[in-house]
Order: sequence, then C-alpha cells, then structure tokens
Amino acid sequence: MNFEMQKTNLLAENIRGFSDFVQKCYREKSGLILNHDKLYQVRSWVEEYKFQSLAAELKRINMFEWDEKYTLLLVDRFRKGFSIIERYVENNSDDLFILTARMHTLKNCLNWFRHEHQPK
Repeated sequence: MNFEMQKTNLLAENIRGFSDFVQKCYREKSGLILNHDKLYQVRSWVEEYKFQSLAAELKRINMFEWDEKYTLLLVDRFRKGFSIIERYVENNSDDLFILTARMHTLKNCLNWFRHEHQPK
C-alpha cells in the first residue's frame, strides 16, 4: 500500500473517531463535559462540515489508488471545519478539555498534508 494512501486512511479513521466521540459524549451526557451547550456547538459543526461523510469519502477514494487531487480537496474541506472547532475548543478548554487529545492527533495528521503538499 502506498504511504500516501496509508496516511490518508489514518486521517480518515481519526476523523471518523473524533466525530463518533463527539456524538457519543453528547448522546450519553458524559460527566466529563461540564457545559453540554458548548459540546452541542461542537457537535453542530461536526455535522455541518459533514466529518463522517468526509472520512468515508477519503477512505473510499484511497482504497485502491492514491488520488492526490481529490484527497487534498477533501482534506482542505475538513481543515476549514476543524480550524473553527479547534479555536472554539481552545477558547473553552475548561469545559471541553476531553476533546483536546483527539484534536491534537487530528492536527498532527493534518500537518502531514500541509508540509508535503505545498505548491511549488
């Protein structure tokens, strides 16, 4: 398997995992989340930017062959939604600290695409 495909599939798995985690915390009213209204806002952005669909599409298009153009388009779409959520969680870290570890992982995955695929 191509290294680029592996990185993309890893990003897709982490996007799906983050989305599932946000949904689960909201649905189960986790005691670790102090303010569920703030979690609702994160959940709304996850749904608005269609993280589940982006993850599934990234996985689908890179299942057999690396599709750089379409992959980078989808990664940029994810990056837009993620940057909004990232700023919000940073500003409300006291209430949403439980999300920071998964967000850190996603940020590192996004950095793979940022450094290696800059226009020349």
